[in-house]
Amino acid sequence: MLIGDLAAAAGVTAKTIRFYESAGVLPMPARQASGYREYDHRAVDRLAFVKAAQAAGLTLAEVVEVVSARESSGAPCEHVAAVLAQHASELEQRIAELTALLAQVRQLGDRAKTLNPSECTPSQVCHLIPVP
Repeated sequence: MLIGDLAAAAGVTAKTIRFYESAGVLPMPARQASGYREYDHRAVDRLAFVKAAQAAGLTLAEVVEVVSARESSGAPCEHVAAVLAQHASELEQRIAELTALLAQVRQLGDRAKTLNPSECTPSQVCHLIPVP
């Protein structure tokens, strides 16, 4: 299939396919005599994997590592499990940070209900947000 057909089948653009080829996510395809790229069904499967891996939080660099591991030594499941565990840990940390930020913003909102805007001085910019 040609690049336009692959793009339609995979739900990506032809530009994305060319980028994935240059990044090493997709192998370089065979070329027709006319120079057009010729893809097989494996390219559709690979693009589906890339989209699923990115949806799971893997970066393109991590996807390249996984694909390279697959091609050189077989199933990279242990590596993927480690990457996913690291992402889960980072997400938990980010959730904790966002939870703390939410509490702070709510406190400022509660504080806003008690302050009089006419008492805000130009040097404070806005007295709803206290400056240490």
